[in-house]
Amino acid sequence: MSTRLGQLVERLGGQLMGDPDIEISGIAPLNDANASHITFLANPKLRQQAAQTQAAALILSATDDTNIAGRYAGARIIVENPYAYFARTAQLFAAQSAPPIVPGIHPSAIIDPSAQVAATACIGPHVSIEADAIIGDRCIIDAGCFIGRGAVIGANTHLFARATFHAGCRIGKNCIIHSGAVIGADGFGFANEGGTWIKIPQTGVVVIGNDVEIGVNTSIDRGALADTIIEDGVKLDNQIQIGHNCHIGAHTAMAGCVGVAGSAQIGKYCTFGGAAMVLGHLTIVDHVHISSGSMVSRSILEAGQYTGFYPLSKNADWEKSAAIVRNLSSMREKIRKLEKTIKSLTPTSKE
Repeated sequence: MSTRLGQLVERLGGQLMGDPDIEISGIAPLNDANASHITFLANPKLRQQAAQTQAAALILSATDDTNIAGRYAGARIIVENPYAYFARTAQLFAAQSAPPIVPGIHPSAIIDPSAQVAATACIGPHVSIEADAIIGDRCIIDAGCFIGRGAVIGANTHLFARATFHAGCRIGKNCIIHSGAVIGADGFGFANEGGTWIKIPQTGVVVIGNDVEIGVNTSIDRGALADTIIEDGVKLDNQIQIGHNCHIGAHTAMAGCVGVAGSAQIGKYCTFGGAAMVLGHLTIVDHVHISSGSMVSRSILEAGQYTGFYPLSKNADWEKSAAIVRNLSSMREKIRKLEKTIKSLTPTSKE
């Protein structure tokens, strides 16, 4: 399938410099694109590659266009954020090539009579939906998924194969839960008495907003008493652990293997690099960015980037400390030489 550049710009915006009737059939990287592709330039370091690309059209910023317009022969779409425009363009092509979704319930699915499944939903093979669950319009529930008693799945939400959504949990519209994710398992709650662990019933649920994506094998525990909350637009990568009673603010994103202990309160528009850790009962305000592999061992009440294992500090302070550590060996040698010089200049006392 193909799209005219003029149609693309009419739908997504941008300033087209070139023939609106050029047909493009896909999107490709700068080096791999050919005359049937559109590509994009988001990194100024790749301007030379962009000028030489064989793509029919190029998505780029006004600044980059000024630099390469005279060297690139194809059409250009000038936008404020080329990377975001690329993402939306890729969505359009993916939608064109995706197989049609046929509403209906596979014969092997097991659905309690009291569950409400929208007529426009697609329920795959061996899906299990328990009593009083609600499945919204145009939902896609792939093979082997489990939807617990009283759970609610919002419209246009897609659960990939073998995702688990436990009793009472709720998720909004336009969400994605990838394979193996478990939403609403018991939180890690135990009381110790004489060396014996006593289980604390986990009676809360998980409440997830709209436009949330949850990666493969990620676990979000249900609350102990209150609920675990994931606000709108949150993006969670693969193999992430969110403990019970956590609250993750809107549009926060976490890379793979992040671990968040119970009752942590995380603000909006935060980012967490891969394998970052957050201890329990801490507060992190909006617009905080945690570098990969860092451990948050105290609350963070000021926006900014933070890096380190122990102690955690502002990124700029951590970089200064790291520079000092790298130079400790040479500093030691300099100090030894200074000590020898001082000793040679100091008169020897006579008894």
